[in-house]
Amino acid sequence: MEQFSQVSINKKANIYFEGKVTSRTIVFADGTKKTLGIMLPGEYEFSTTQREIMEFSAGKLDYKLQDGEWQSINQEGSFEVPANQSFQLKVHEVADYCCSYYEE
Repeated sequence: MEQFSQVSINKKANIYFEGKVTSRTIVFADGTKKTLGIMLPGEYEFSTTQREIMEFSAGKLDYKLQDGEWQSINQEGSFEVPANQSFQLKVHEVADYCCSYYEE
């Protein structure tokens, strides 16, 4: 999906890793949330409280799910992270992403 309609956007940015990862939260009419953001080159580790789907529409990166193997995304791709897990990223080129959150 290239565009989201009828959403609210939280004005305050989510800023991580000294500004190298930023996002904005969008909220849909049914209360579901997504974040839209940018990651600058670097290495990062995140943890989840909900199941997440990370979708990338630009950039080059490697990702590793908890207890998984390193895998690559070049420009476009996605991966799913279970709730209460961690994952690592090695971002090689600026990455444009959308993260969707799901209740278990």
